[in-house]
Amino acid sequence: MLRTARALPTLLRVGLAEAVAYRAEFVVWLLSTNMPLVMLALWTAVARDAPVGRFGQKDFVAYFLAALVVRLMTGAWVIWELNFEIRQGTLAFRLLRPLHPLVAYACENVAAMPLRLALSLPIALVLLFTVGGTRVTHDPLLLAIFPLTVVGAWLITFLAMAVVGALAFYVDSAGSVFELWMGLFGVFSGYLVPLELFPPWVTALARFLPFRYMLAFPVELLIGMQGRARALGELAVQWGFVGLLLLAALGAWRLGLRRFAAFGG
Repeated sequence: MLRTARALPTLLRVGLAEAVAYRAEFVVWLLSTNMPLVMLALWTAVARDAPVGRFGQKDFVAYFLAALVVRLMTGAWVIWELNFEIRQGTLAFRLLRPLHPLVAYACENVAAMPLRLALSLPIALVLLFTVGGTRVTHDPLLLAIFPLTVVGAWLITFLAMAVVGALAFYVDSAGSVFELWMGLFGVFSGYLVPLELFPPWVTALARFLPFRYMLAFPVELLIGMQGRARALGELAVQWGFVGLLLLAALGAWRLGLRRFAAFGG
């Protein structure tokens, strides 16, 4: 544990340097997260004449701008790194280091966060507080736990990617499995449609799946769609998913390593 703590500053510096070096990839990533803006334009047009449920035009603006903010802060890409390094055998280099590879992957993902936020988050925040600012919660307790919900959402995203990425130890197309995961994410996370606009059985089902806690929960909390008691209960559920996925990722990693072999000179 102490050795890992000593290595963290170096890993974060290396991760930040890589993020700066690959600026073109950053731009591509930024463009790939613009779906909330597309859905914002679509749903505000739908609500022009009459509200949809309890969502008027300003409610949709606040919801999807908050979704953009959360999405920007919770992005991860470990699935593609794992899939590539396991298939190519370059994972062997990470295994030689006295540090768990998942910790190294996590540091690389987190290290890029300041650059991504510096370039993109101010734009989203200005839009959020100028166009949809009246819909943002002013409850100090909800604002205080909002960062915890974002960290929980990022951990669920990262750990779920680690679990799916570990399938590359067994199959050639772990990326295809992740595409299925992203399809479910689009439906049950509130990324495309606010969950309460779905039929009640879909909304109820979403509460038993991790997708809601990757996006919709922090968004609903930020724009004041949840009271204190419900928010605290859902925060406990979110971190319960974090614990379950952490165990699943460590278990999948340990089992997968038994099948890993790399050759080279």
